[in-house]
Amino acid sequence: MKYLVLLCDGMADTPVAELGGKTPMEVAHKENMDTLVQESIVGMAKTVPDGMKPGSDVANLSALGYDPASCYTGRSPLEAASIDIDLSPTEYAIRCNLVTLSDEENYEDKTMVDYCAGDISTEEAAQLVRWLDEKLPAGVRLYPGVSYRHCLVWDNPSDDLGELTPPHDISGQKVTNFLPDPQKAGLLLDLMKESNRILMEHPVNQARVAAGKHPANSIWLWGQGRKAALTNFTEKTGLKGAVISAVDLIKGIGVLSGMQVIEVPGATGYIDTNFDGKAAAAIEAFKQGADLVYVHVEAPDECGHRGEVENKVRSIELIDSKILGPVQAALTEMGDYRIMVLPDHPTPLAIKTHSADPVPFMIYDSTTAAPGAPVFTEKAAEQTGLYYPQASKLMEVLTGEL
Repeated sequence: MKYLVLLCDGMADTPVAELGGKTPMEVAHKENMDTLVQESIVGMAKTVPDGMKPGSDVANLSALGYDPASCYTGRSPLEAASIDIDLSPTEYAIRCNLVTLSDEENYEDKTMVDYCAGDISTEEAAQLVRWLDEKLPAGVRLYPGVSYRHCLVWDNPSDDLGELTPPHDISGQKVTNFLPDPQKAGLLLDLMKESNRILMEHPVNQARVAAGKHPANSIWLWGQGRKAALTNFTEKTGLKGAVISAVDLIKGIGVLSGMQVIEVPGATGYIDTNFDGKAAAAIEAFKQGADLVYVHVEAPDECGHRGEVENKVRSIELIDSKILGPVQAALTEMGDYRIMVLPDHPTPLAIKTHSADPVPFMIYDSTTAAPGAPVFTEKAAEQTGLYYPQASKLMEVLTGEL
């Protein structure tokens, strides 16, 4: 038996006026999902435990069968693992976004114009991050990641850094009430302010402005935590697993769980990602002996954060046609298989950030037909009445252990 998990990040939504009161899942033409769902186990699952913030970190741990309440230490430690940062027991990893802030003189008066600095390229970002790293005080280091997503490591900070807000939660808002507490995380606030003062001096930003692009004119720090540890996925499930994703967070979960992490050229985390390459990589992983392949696609989430209605619909269609269709066809030739499709969390276009609401899921078994649902949508999944209050149990349902 082969197992495919297709994680469509942020795919679930609420009714959208521009779509006639329907959700992107309801509007998208997704022939493969809507065919398989008719013979699948279908329902809703809670991927974000009560009291935890609705992030891809917590939610993807749940989808992979890990209970975040018992293993989660923060987002950035997961990302750090993907770029070979071996945290010591005294170090904190802190997520570092390159962002675009408005140009008011006082930092406190600025607005979060763009949480991803115009989707800055990895190459441009690396130049800025390495340049900033040379200017940091002792005990603090910056490591380049992918696009706007990077990592700051701080040795021996206080255990209580206070509330550090994700920048995508405050798009279009003044940063005034979302800055690090100067009493608990004064160094972080100072670093953010200093980065804003000097980043526009760098040729990368000067070139971006000249080209009409958003400059990366500040860092934004959040997602802190100490070194994480996960039970080995093979020891936990008996399955040899592989992870395919464009983002460091998911790769880091793969590294820490002992899964094979597969790099796909051109995988960007947005709607321009290499969908065909991800499908080909998944098929090849199965051929090379992987029992379970976890294909994570960030595009619907990014479109949700940006309020891009048409692109969110299109991203779902591309996942269905370019990944699910080809991989299912290949699995059919290999033998028996099961496919689980789900978002990690909703990213509603109306709020441009994550919510903790339950998500729809479907589990298809090539050997056994289940009652299913007429289509794969939030409403159809909810109407089945099947609900898992702990989404981490879905992995056991998929592998037949529950």
